[in-house]
Amino acid sequence: MTSTERGAQVVPPVPSQASDQQAPPAPAYHVPAVAEAAWSMGGCRRRTWVSRAVLLAVLVFQAALSLRLHNTAYQDEAVYLSSGHVQIAHLLHGTPVPTDYASYFSGSPLLYPVLAALVDARFGLEGVRLLSLFFMLGANTLLYAMTRRLFSERPALAASALFAVIPSTIILGHFATYDAAAVFLLALAAWIIVRTDRAPLAAVLPAAPVAVLAVGTKYAAGLYLPTLVVLAALVAWPHRGRSSIVRAALLVIGVALPLLAGLYFSDVLDGVRLTTTARAHGHDGPRELLWKTAVWSGLMFLTACGGALAYARRGRLHESPTTARLGVPGRTWRALLGVLLCGTALLAPAYQIHLATSVALYKHIGFGLLFAAPMAGVGLTRLVGAHFRFPQLACVLWVATLCVGVTKSAEWFHSWPDSSRLNTVLRQHVIPGGGRYLAESRNTPVYYLRDITDQTHWSSLYYMAYTDAHGTAHYGKDGYRKALADGWFDMVVLDGVAVPELNPVITEAVRSSGKYRLLGSVPFGENNGRFRIWVKR
Repeated sequence: MTSTERGAQVVPPVPSQASDQQAPPAPAYHVPAVAEAAWSMGGCRRRTWVSRAVLLAVLVFQAALSLRLHNTAYQDEAVYLSSGHVQIAHLLHGTPVPTDYASYFSGSPLLYPVLAALVDARFGLEGVRLLSLFFMLGANTLLYAMTRRLFSERPALAASALFAVIPSTIILGHFATYDAAAVFLLALAAWIIVRTDRAPLAAVLPAAPVAVLAVGTKYAAGLYLPTLVVLAALVAWPHRGRSSIVRAALLVIGVALPLLAGLYFSDVLDGVRLTTTARAHGHDGPRELLWKTAVWSGLMFLTACGGALAYARRGRLHESPTTARLGVPGRTWRALLGVLLCGTALLAPAYQIHLATSVALYKHIGFGLLFAAPMAGVGLTRLVGAHFRFPQLACVLWVATLCVGVTKSAEWFHSWPDSSRLNTVLRQHVIPGGGRYLAESRNTPVYYLRDITDQTHWSSLYYMAYTDAHGTAHYGKDGYRKALADGWFDMVVLDGVAVPELNPVITEAVRSSGKYRLLGSVPFGENNGRFRIWVKR
């Protein structure tokens, strides 16, 4: 081997250009792109229909709770229906109206009573009660829509489920008074206000006539007009800023003008004063009224307060990473909304404590809870937690609310006598178109016997003014004693329920007069209650 051969180096072969262009081997598997979240915070058709199906189930359950209640007409139902028939006869045939209903009705006698009487003429008392059920189901549906607009489907369904089982909702859903209609109109006004939060400022004006109609239907609904005005400004603030104050001002003008015109050009002012603004004070103490308020509305109100605190602290549950990019109103706005909605629930109890009376408290509580319900829905969903962590807590709270609602509504519907047997007896002894009768609660026989008598022939134990043969006027207990001593009444009917404190006075006056005989006693209820009937000898 030569030296040249020893110094030579072995050069490896250079790969060809064709081998450089060969593709790398394919991987064994591919990793698919993973979404940031498994579900979307935005609405979809499937979620909407599922939510509506659940709402329908809630409404069916609400209807079943109300329809299970049965009794003859309550005195309030009877007087409103009787007055409606009188008003229709006056409008159609010019029949004189026997009394000034506007002077003591807590709502316009030309609105709900006329509508209820039209339904009563065709379908009877049960038909009018079904009308109230329609109003309460409509109010709950509007509550769901309003809460869904403010928050989402889950708080909306929770709010609807709670509102459906409170005592006020169950009772008013089968009670022929104007309260159910007023609740529906307030719910409609609130929904219009919330639904038009992003619309032009004037879009809020359709809520004005609805709110005015609610006040005309029941004067006590005016207590919630400030809530509607503040709500109009508050829900529009995140979208329009300070111009939302103009929106609230437009609503004030739209409500104030027709209300003032109605008070000036009609005779309802006396009724507003007597039944609402200057109502006679009672004798119920604050402790008793607070206890009744707590029993009837405590669970839902505490849930609403919890929801308001949780919402002010944190705007969303953050169940998805995408929620961090969604806009949430500021903490001050959230706190103000909670204070407004929860504070509205205290208006009726506070006013009743001021009046020292529990009369109609069971109905008026429902007006305020309508506004507190959205926050109660938030409270129930926060109790469950993110991803339904603690559903058992919400179930316990809802079932407890249901038990209170079922118990209290049944107690209330059995708090007045069943007059079906009494009406049969009275029809045999009432003189068609004549006679003078004293009844502890005159409205019920006047309603059921309206084809043969009217309220001009009946007196009650709520007020008495009697003028004797010498022209001397007697009032109150003295009036009853003197009228019975003179044999003024042809028949006396007592039940011991409506005005129990006057029963001993009337009973003693009837017996001592010597001009009446006991016709008999008619049993009612499950507590051995009896109607006692005396007729003139």
